[in-house]
Amino acid sequence: MKLLLVEDDSETRAYIARGLSEAGHVVDQAASGRDGLFLAAGEAYDVIILDRMLPAPDGLAILRTIRASGVKTPVLILTTRSLVADRVEGFEAGADDYLIKPFAFAELLARVNALARRPALSSEATVLEVADLRLDLLKRGVSRAGKAIALQPREFRLLEFLMRRAGQVVTRTMLLEGVWDFHFDPQTSVVETHISRLRAKIDRDQLPLIHTVRGAGYVLRGPEAGAPGD
Repeated sequence: MKLLLVEDDSETRAYIARGLSEAGHVVDQAASGRDGLFLAAGEAYDVIILDRMLPAPDGLAILRTIRASGVKTPVLILTTRSLVADRVEGFEAGADDYLIKPFAFAELLARVNALARRPALSSEATVLEVADLRLDLLKRGVSRAGKAIALQPREFRLLEFLMRRAGQVVTRTMLLEGVWDFHFDPQTSVVETHISRLRAKIDRDQLPLIHTVRGAGYVLRGPEAGAPGD
């Protein structure tokens, strides 16, 4: 695999790069946020390993920038910040996984390999449509009734998840795992907050497509469908 490692601490960077190279991977290295952003936005990688605390721009700024530009490469965040709020912020910026320092190299390697095994979007439909709502994965564009809708990266991912399961009830747990990669309940209102924001953009002045199913979750369906909800 071809990997990008963005880490400003020289000892940590050398240690990780050596281990990944010994495991058979090709590793490009960046010691600053500026160099990391240049490589992440301009080169093709299987996985990006990104330190959060970098000289400007920091890791989250890099992540938001490449996601906004359509880069879908899986990103593993490395950080000393372990609070739930910090992890939520990282996932909302577009991270795929999160590893707290100090860590065992064996765990880092396992996480990198797991991210690389995820199926590529290129093998799936690149345009999703429900009623007059259209999502283009390649252009990272969303429109309803022909009118463009601007979404943040996490809102885009949430809508994609719902549209791929149109007509099906999607639970909060499914959203936490599928959109935020949480395999535990962070005890925050992150799902509810993002659903509310997405509704405000998608359903504004239109017949609603995103419905709440009381006691179960959410469903995205066209106006002609008769699924339960409100």
